[in-house]
Amino acid sequence: MDRSIIEEVEKTYKILHSGGVILYPTDTVWGLGCDALNARAIDRVYKIKKRKAEKSMIILLDDLERVSDYVTFIPEILPDLIENFDRPLTVIYDKGKNLPKNLLADDGSIAIRIVKDEFCRPLIKRLGRPLISTSANVSGEPAPLIFSHISSKIRDQVDYTVELFRDRLGLSKTSTIIRLHNDGNYEVVRE
Repeated sequence: MDRSIIEEVEKTYKILHSGGVILYPTDTVWGLGCDALNARAIDRVYKIKKRKAEKSMIILLDDLERVSDYVTFIPEILPDLIENFDRPLTVIYDKGKNLPKNLLADDGSIAIRIVKDEFCRPLIKRLGRPLISTSANVSGEPAPLIFSHISSKIRDQVDYTVELFRDRLGLSKTSTIIRLHNDGNYEVVRE
């Protein structure tokens, strides 16, 4: 792994570990994030985004095997779904567990994406916990495709901004979202 990535992972880890909120490049667009098990930090992300608490956020994991730590049931089709989508896939599971109440949707569901990104994956592994991922914009405004598109209203409220990939477009779009039911059936929520 590139030395600059290793150093940035360590700096970002320290902020997350102390309960901070970060601005960071994800496998899709620039995002706001925090430790997904820290209810106070999650509340801050909602406040920064001016987002209603009823609208839950995505969590990022570094490994498919860790999904079982945060959902009550994983349909057998999951590995095939993740492997066969040609862009990042966020999956909404019917029932989350071991997560703060303010992170779950009103119906108890949780949205999870497994990342393969060269920065996010080692950061999540170092933290040992999932990360919140929500686009770095005020709710209702367009998601920023590159760092320079992020409003100062967002940038000024975070504890740390990752110094990598500020000019990278990434995939320049959000992930596909599906709702996966316990019976293995799914529906596309967002393409």
